[in-house]
Amino acid sequence: MHTAWTRQAVQVLESEANRSADTHLIRLDLPAFPGIPLYLKDESVHPTGSLKHRLARSLFLYAICNGWLQAEQPVVEASSGSTAISEAYFARLLGLPFFAVMPRSTSRDKVAQIEFFGGHCHFIDDTDVYGAAQRLAAALGGHYMDQFTYAERATDWRGNNNIAESIFRQMQREPDPDPRWIVVPAGTGGTSATIGRYIRYRSAQHAPVRLAVVDPEHSVFYDYYACRDSSLHLNRGSRIEGIGRPRVEPSFLPSVIDRMMRVPDAASIAALRLLEQLLGRRCGGSTGTNLVGALQLMSELQEAGERGPVVTLICDGGDRYRCSYYNDEWIASEGLDLAPQLARLEAVVRQGRWID
Repeated sequence: MHTAWTRQAVQVLESEANRSADTHLIRLDLPAFPGIPLYLKDESVHPTGSLKHRLARSLFLYAICNGWLQAEQPVVEASSGSTAISEAYFARLLGLPFFAVMPRSTSRDKVAQIEFFGGHCHFIDDTDVYGAAQRLAAALGGHYMDQFTYAERATDWRGNNNIAESIFRQMQREPDPDPRWIVVPAGTGGTSATIGRYIRYRSAQHAPVRLAVVDPEHSVFYDYYACRDSSLHLNRGSRIEGIGRPRVEPSFLPSVIDRMMRVPDAASIAALRLLEQLLGRRCGGSTGTNLVGALQLMSELQEAGERGPVVTLICDGGDRYRCSYYNDEWIASEGLDLAPQLARLEAVVRQGRWID
């Protein structure tokens, strides 16, 4: 049975959503790609600075409406990144304690942002953040939010201002309103599941739209898409924070994806330098991965003599990555050489064709 707290909590979350304007859709016309505009959905302008703001709100609503989350109950999540920052924000709105389970190596910048929103960071020395989060939730009498299981279930993929509906609504008045490709990264799998389902749900109202998912190094999604072996596992995490996973997550739905693309980490980080030249601003690493995939697809459209827009995401801003992607010492410590990748991507933008 629902309680007074449940009604109040839902009202708080709905009020927060009503205060938030939609995110911008930035059009970028590259002269070497005539008739193939690039659109960037800027998710960095959410109150918590990333695409994960939408997910966190949906996860809280899902847990509350399922009766899993009650007044004063601690919330626990396995995340050291943007999801934890966003969940800490919503937990504070609802007056709930929040705990993020993360590796001890997590950057101080991320820890500081979680703590800014009132969250607590629970550090572990191994890689089993999932098990540690479950154990901590049990010990605290709390609720384990489990973004990797519930991301694709918590979001209303048919509408309710989800990211897919927002993209298509904002494209309506563009000269060519139907994207040829939408390019997103794989993290939880929730964004690709939402967009892929929405494309099919609204297929009678728009021209064919295809969904491409980009995957960084040290992630199993690209291989899983090819072989469907859910037991795939890696012993290390992705360099590109927020995307790429060492195991196949339950929210990742390969059947709604038209194409998977693997992007080298050096290319993802070099693409951030290129995007700074094009937009005059810094973005997070997953946005670089998106840009590499988008440029390759734009090149393929051009080579085939096709025209039409390509849409991708600015997942978060670059301020969170001053000590990593924008730090030459960190890049050198990772053994990465950005110069060849940056030169290649700059040539792609100048020439309008993909260069392997």
